[in-house]
Formats: sequence, structure tokens, C-alpha cells
Amino acid sequence: MILPKVRDPRFVTIRRGGSLTDADHHLLALWAADCAEHVLPLFEAARPEDPRPRRAIEHARAWVRGEVGMMEARAAGGHAMGAARALRGAPRHAAYAAGQAAVVAHVAAHELGAAAYAIKAARAAAPPDESQASGRRECRRQRDRLPEAIRALVLDDQRMRNEICWSVFDC
Repeated sequence: MILPKVRDPRFVTIRRGGSLTDADHHLLALWAADCAEHVLPLFEAARPEDPRPRRAIEHARAWVRGEVGMMEARAAGGHAMGAARALRGAPRHAAYAAGQAAVVAHVAAHELGAAAYAIKAARAAAPPDESQASGRRECRRQRDRLPEAIRALVLDDQRMRNEICWSVFDC
């Protein structure tokens, strides 16, 4: 479980009583999709015939554009996570990253799930003696791509949830 027991109101939309704007929710979804897409080739190399993780990432972006509803994006995320279940290592983590990216439409705090699983995928794909360095590079790449409007929010979220996200944000 990568979500905190108590929901952070900064990741709850204003219309639901939190402080997250729709614009920032969309930026979180796009950043999560970027994190997942970066490691997607690790899944596709193992299961080139399975489109579910790629579709999940596409649905995350389509939700931002208003082309699909939250329920459809969330369902695509569930299907991507289903693609992960029979796998191990980097392909599994990459599929989970895609699934987490799509469900940001439903719960914005899943943004760290996409990022954390992408880091785990990068670690798992590297030789054992390069695993930690590969994870740190992926973490830094993700941080470099954070939109300024959500940068402080995401970095604080990483600090607060690092322990429940396998300490992958120590970069």
C-alpha cells in the first residue's frame, strides 16, 4: 500500500473539500504518465502483444484532455495492473507504474505510485551492482521533469511517503 492512512487534503480536489485545483490534478496525471511511459519499454519487451499498460498511459492523458471520464481512466489503470500480476521484476513494476498513472484521475495521490514503480522498474532492469544507481538516476530524471506548479507539492509528498514507497525517493 503506497497511500497514506489519512488522506492529504492537498491531493483532494477543491470540489471534494481539499485544496487541489483541477489544473494541478491534471499536471499530476501528466507527470505520472511521463514517469510510467519512460519505463514502459521494460514491460513491452516482455509482453509486446499486451497493450493494457500503454492504453492506461494513453487514458491518463486522454482524461486530462477531457476525452475520457475518470471511471474509464481508472478502469484502464486496473487492466494495466492486471497485466502486471503474472510477471516479476522490471516488466511487472513497469505495468504497475502505468496502472498507477491512469488511476491518478480517480485519486491524485497515486502520482507517487507511478513514480515509485517506475523507479523500482529501473532498479530491477539494471545489473545488481548498478541497481541503486539506476534507481537514483530515474528518480532525478522524474524530478527534473516536474512542472514548476506542482514541484514543491510532489517533493514534499515524496519526503512524507518515502518510507511507505520503499524508500525509492532517496535520490
